[in-house]
Amino acid sequence: MTVIDNTIRFVKQQLENAEGGHDWFHIERVYKNALLIAQDETCDLTVVKLGALLHDIADSKFHDGDENVGPKTARDFLESQDVSEETIQHVIAIIENISFKGGNFEKEFHSKELEIVQDADRLDALGAIGIARTFNYGGFKNRPLYNPNIQPNLNMSKEEYKNNNAPTLNHFYEKLLLLKDKMNTETGKKIALERHRYMENFLSQFYAEWEGDK
Repeated sequence: MTVIDNTIRFVKQQLENAEGGHDWFHIERVYKNALLIAQDETCDLTVVKLGALLHDIADSKFHDGDENVGPKTARDFLESQDVSEETIQHVIAIIENISFKGGNFEKEFHSKELEIVQDADRLDALGAIGIARTFNYGGFKNRPLYNPNIQPNLNMSKEEYKNNNAPTLNHFYEKLLLLKDKMNTETGKKIALERHRYMENFLSQFYAEWEGDK
């Protein structure tokens, strides 16, 4: 078996009981998105594949906010597969820099491979899947769907974003609707625009139903 095959098997095992928006199927969608985007980019495809497969191997949201668990888990696994140190460092850098983190987070690392995996991950936060994941996580955290008296906070620090417990609908304004303008690649931008419009239509319908207009 190849290192990619072994990584897929490892990730499936690690995320067997994960929350529905951050489970193996999320990883699989991001992996497919990354392969699609990579077709139009000059990149190290092995790093893209490993970065996509391992980017959420231990999301800090589910480990008491500890951002070191994911990189350590990924490193331990990749070392067990005799992956080169150069590739391991690149994959770890992707894991450490991929997250949105309130939108005010400055990446400390830049590479085409990171851009591809980041776009692939962000695409899964948009459109129909993005809507489903958002409300699934909101339910997981027992958050209200919407409260018109609680306005979105568009200027959160990284820590404020991490500890945010606002109604689920606020997340559209605090993250999802901002992603379209934060995409890195042309393919990512094109797909993001379509999914962005879908979310705008959803919100229009949501507010109309909330007010009893439809």
